[in-house]
Amino acid sequence: MSPEENLKRLDLELPPAPTPMGVYIPLLIDGKHCYVSGHGPLLLNKQLIIGKIGADMKMEEGKKAARQVGLTILSTLRSHLGSLDKVKRVIKVLGMVNADPLFEKHPFIINGCSELFAEIWGKENGIGVRSAVGMASLPDNIPVEIEALFELV
Repeated sequence: MSPEENLKRLDLELPPAPTPMGVYIPLLIDGKHCYVSGHGPLLLNKQLIIGKIGADMKMEEGKKAARQVGLTILSTLRSHLGSLDKVKRVIKVLGMVNADPLFEKHPFIINGCSELFAEIWGKENGIGVRSAVGMASLPDNIPVEIEALFELV
């Protein structure tokens, strides 16, 4: 199945593609590579999920927030490329987790996004290399920020 067919099969609704909150562009295409700027967990109502994992959010809530970031990235890809079918594969995901200093399960949180991408592009093309790191804070107190690199068809 194609990425667009998988999105439909999973009955997922994408939030609106966010507009930049600073001096940057949401994505940049360089040949067959598509670099996507850091995204936060934007909901359908355009509100951000906020909170620090390990302090005011539990791990499962953080993982759901990372999945929501993945949906937001899909929205940006679709709005700029016209279709998710123009993306061949995930190359790299960088996940930043707004976490309590004692929190140690950053990869578990970012799995929320990585699992979504695997559902959309399949395990062979939806899983790329990845980093999952903890941060003392993130913009607007969002729990997760993720940037990604994709290969285009």
